[in-house]
Amino acid sequence: MEKHRTAVAAGHICLDITPVFHSGRGTQMDRILEPGKLIDVGAADIHTGGAVANTGLVMQKLGIDTKLMGKIGDDALGKTILSILESYHAAEGMIVDADATTSYSIVLAIPGIDRMFLHHPGANHTFSYDDLDFAEIAKADLFHFGYPPIMRNMYLNNGKELVSIFQKVHESGVLTSLDLAAIDPSSEAAQQNWEEILRQVLPYVDFFVPSIEELCMMIAPETYAKWLERANGSDVTGILSLSDILPLAEKLRSMGAKNFLIKCGAPGLYYDMADAEVQKELEEKSGLHFLDWAGKSGFEKSYTPDQVLSGTGAGDTTIAAFLSALLQGYDLETCLHLASATGASCVAAYDALSGIKPFAEQLEHIQNGWKKQDLLKTEAETC
Repeated sequence: MEKHRTAVAAGHICLDITPVFHSGRGTQMDRILEPGKLIDVGAADIHTGGAVANTGLVMQKLGIDTKLMGKIGDDALGKTILSILESYHAAEGMIVDADATTSYSIVLAIPGIDRMFLHHPGANHTFSYDDLDFAEIAKADLFHFGYPPIMRNMYLNNGKELVSIFQKVHESGVLTSLDLAAIDPSSEAAQQNWEEILRQVLPYVDFFVPSIEELCMMIAPETYAKWLERANGSDVTGILSLSDILPLAEKLRSMGAKNFLIKCGAPGLYYDMADAEVQKELEEKSGLHFLDWAGKSGFEKSYTPDQVLSGTGAGDTTIAAFLSALLQGYDLETCLHLASATGASCVAAYDALSGIKPFAEQLEHIQNGWKKQDLLKTEAETC
């Protein structure tokens, strides 16, 4: 019998408040959000957000016994988060800090415009090494940490706390994964040496799963500035080709990355797996089969969603599906298919959880000919 797999999802958690905009509006942001203008919207969609809730709860829905470790305040928003987590029987590992405020995001998911966030970090800024239950983590098969760029203690002092966390978990023999988050260019986080932080932590990360924009902003800021210029106000992922992605993958490898996925928005995701020596080490500590993954790389195109309501949580749920699938022993190709399928299901709902479907249902849809999107630009299109 296959071993029942467990995980810990730690790091950033918040409450997402998403006003529902009526369809049929124009696609110019300045025509919608004008000063002094009353905008008629639908009921607010209120759900937990952040890597802890998005990735952790989706992993739980997909069959992985997942414990959540995040920090909230003892306030109305915090009580709302706890209430939601309790409905999933997942509130036990949460830390309530009476001296902190609960993090929240106002998510602007306007039809035809890439989503925007008004974000308050709250208790996430004080989250630290000492907040984690390492004895509990050592019992798990996988430790996933998300969003250190918007968690102050995780990036100060060249990421000393973040590196210490991953070194401790790595030494305990638990598989590790790390996800990033977008940074406000005017924030304290944007002034940090993220390339150096990543160089220090990546040797302890088995699966690194950033988005293309977050990654490029951190390790190749001049390239990212050129992408923004090319995009001319549109979604950056819509103007990229494989030749834009490969230099970042090469740099990641030189920085000590092992297995990594780079989320590229609607076009799909780029994957690059470590060599056989690394995969053998992962097999020995996890009891899973990774040798067939050695040296494989490529681009996994996204599946066509039934509808697109919001991209909120799509990256987190994509990663949750990938991690859940690998823990359940699926081969690399199937893990990638399930990751892509789950991301497509997520965008059909306003929150990260409502659109998630069991793997069996996703696989049936794939086997029945679920069409993929061909959105990655060719070299000719980018010239």
